[in-house]
Amino acid sequence: MLSRLMSGSSRSLEPHCVCTVRLLDDSEYTCNVQRDAKGQYLFDLLCHHLNLLEKDYFGIRYVDPEKQRHWLEFSKGIVKQTRARPPLILCFRVKFYPPDPAALKEEITRYLVFLQVKRDLYHGRLLCKTSDAALLAAYILQAEIGDYDPGKHPEGYSSKFQFLPKHSEKLERRIAEIHRNELSGLSPAASEMCFLRKAQTLETYGVDPHPCKDVSGNSAFLAFTPFGFIVLQGNKRVHFIKWTDATKMKFEGKTFHLYVREQEEKRLVLTFLAPTPEACKHLWKCGVENQSFFKLENSKQVRTVSSSNLFFKGSRFRYSGRVAKEVMESSAKIKREPPEIHRYSPIHRAGLVPSRSCPSISHGLRLSSVPRTRRRAVHISIMEGLESLRDSAHSTPVRSSLYGDALSLRSSREMIISDEDYTPCCSALPTPVCEPSMEPSLGQQANGTPCSSPDEETDTAPPSITDTEIPPPALPGTEETSRGAAEPEQANTFVQSVLRLLAVTFCLLLALLLLLVVLAESELELAFLRDIRLTPEFQQFHYQYFCPLRRWMSCKLHPLLSLIDS
Repeated sequence: MLSRLMSGSSRSLEPHCVCTVRLLDDSEYTCNVQRDAKGQYLFDLLCHHLNLLEKDYFGIRYVDPEKQRHWLEFSKGIVKQTRARPPLILCFRVKFYPPDPAALKEEITRYLVFLQVKRDLYHGRLLCKTSDAALLAAYILQAEIGDYDPGKHPEGYSSKFQFLPKHSEKLERRIAEIHRNELSGLSPAASEMCFLRKAQTLETYGVDPHPCKDVSGNSAFLAFTPFGFIVLQGNKRVHFIKWTDATKMKFEGKTFHLYVREQEEKRLVLTFLAPTPEACKHLWKCGVENQSFFKLENSKQVRTVSSSNLFFKGSRFRYSGRVAKEVMESSAKIKREPPEIHRYSPIHRAGLVPSRSCPSISHGLRLSSVPRTRRRAVHISIMEGLESLRDSAHSTPVRSSLYGDALSLRSSREMIISDEDYTPCCSALPTPVCEPSMEPSLGQQANGTPCSSPDEETDTAPPSITDTEIPPPALPGTEETSRGAAEPEQANTFVQSVLRLLAVTFCLLLALLLLLVVLAESELELAFLRDIRLTPEFQQFHYQYFCPLRRWMSCKLHPLLSLIDS
């Protein structure tokens, strides 16, 4: 036992730790990093290993000991963030999907995005109709095995690959038909480009789904895309909000709020419940990062955001890095010879063919076009929608005790994503606020003077005063002395009364200010609050006095907050 403890402590004192990063082609990159190394150091090593310059679209994922997934923050220490014992296991993934993959400057970047989107299709994150799925799978087949050759590709050759969560014979025949008749002559790079162009037209392109529930208890998935915030239920997109219309995101415990700008200065609040507070915080941080990356014009506009209101302590987070517009401008300036790309092929990994130029198909087990991940395989029908993502390595994990119930599976043979009007009501779980007790303590009156409890008054009753205990009359000179001594006491009493009055007045003003803030800023839909908001007097006060005062305070506090953040 002692030797085991000594060996564990010696490992914790080692200056280096081993990091293993799983790449998009399922290969692994292992390196030694110092224990105090930042995430940026590991990310730069990976990009150098991959010969990648357009690296702002990518990130590193990890899972903490509580099974919660995170994106590695580059400005913080690796070991401190992961909170895991070496060797550390992480994954290199696309963090920000490019809105237009064709606009990427280098082929190596497009290839890595292709590998990520191909994973999304295989794991059921990229929802589409069956006809679109067949075309996407045919592009993958053309990129991996080249043109159709009757001598090398026997009947049923497309069934040896796993492009989708589950195949039907009709779908496999359609994939082979498209590959045979429509894609001949396309190079791997051209096939990958066609795949990305088709994928970017789908409404779930770039979706990183986070499982949750709305306030009615219905299961849903929240996701961030290059174009905005979407809500998915079953296999349908039920809500889409552009990044320019999302005014604020915050979370309180397991409750996530999204404030949406509507016409006539009205705001819609979408409220969802995450499985755990950690998952809710991860959802909030992902939303803040995606909005900053895709919405802002330059990184100088990035501001530190808080997860709660002004009067409540919450998490503070600041996106670090360049935004999409800056990345595109930087990519246009890249001038170098295109790096060599070593494309992944499941046939070569299985050792079925000696070279890329002479592929053939074996009649053994079906080969997955996506590298096999070290987790429980997901085998579901493509018609089942995003419910398959509860075990996905790309989404936020869900506690089975709260989210074990699954949605009923749709019997339709095609997954058609449609728009529907969807307006969840506001949260029924407001932030709990501890109110101070208004009752005086047991041994103290309201004015601060000591008092006794009822039991003490009963047990220690004052004795009756007899004639012998009546004090004698005061002498003529002592009355003035006692009056002079009483004057300072009266002055002290007056000062205490004035201070007490000021304290009570201050408390009343503070309570009135808090009430005005609640009326003007909170979204509590209580009857009496709603009636007050609708009065013309309150609306005039809100727009003529409260809003200008809020803007003035924001301008005054902004330099101070910027100084604190720096």
